[in-house]
Amino acid sequence: MNQSKSPINQIRGMRNNAQGHIFEDAVKKGCQIYQRDGRAVIDKTPEPFRVMKKNPDGIFTGRFTALAQPDFQGTIIGGRSIIFETKYTTADRIKRSALTTQQMEILESHEQMDALALVVFGIEGRFYTIPWDMWKNMKLFFKHQYLTKEDVNPWRVKFNGAVLFLDFMNHSSMSSIDQFYLEERRKNESQEFTAEEYLRRFGEFFGEAKK
Repeated sequence: MNQSKSPINQIRGMRNNAQGHIFEDAVKKGCQIYQRDGRAVIDKTPEPFRVMKKNPDGIFTGRFTALAQPDFQGTIIGGRSIIFETKYTTADRIKRSALTTQQMEILESHEQMDALALVVFGIEGRFYTIPWDMWKNMKLFFKHQYLTKEDVNPWRVKFNGAVLFLDFMNHSSMSSIDQFYLEERRKNESQEFTAEEYLRRFGEFFGEAKK
């Protein structure tokens, strides 16, 4: 039996898809709040879609013309570009492979141009933002290729009906992800680090987070 087409998996997929749309709408509300407060202008990336046929009743048929891009792009105060992908799961963990190869390549290319590249995601009703570099090197930072709520507790972000994806809940000394990036970049500009040293520094960062 094909497990991917079993009724249970189909129901689970439909539930994840519905929750994903709700999550995305909550991220959009966060974007609106950041724009209102003068912190960022961030928009949902349009899907590459072409209308093939329009019917008199207003219904149309169409097709996607390219693979999906990362979900949101924009600019934060100070002029820095921001780009991130959003993912949500009703399971107790989210896999690194939740991002497609193309989405990973695009996040990497933007980060190489000094953009603020992130992954914003939800696990069972809690919401998190981590740097793309940590998602990319998930095995290095977390010892496995998936994340649980316990793994990313320090990266949990605020929620008030909107996902405030730039603002931490649990960190004692860093209030926002953009501040964290600025501090890390200042340190990295002054010296080079091995992967082990980079991991140690992130371990110290995690240790400062409230449990």
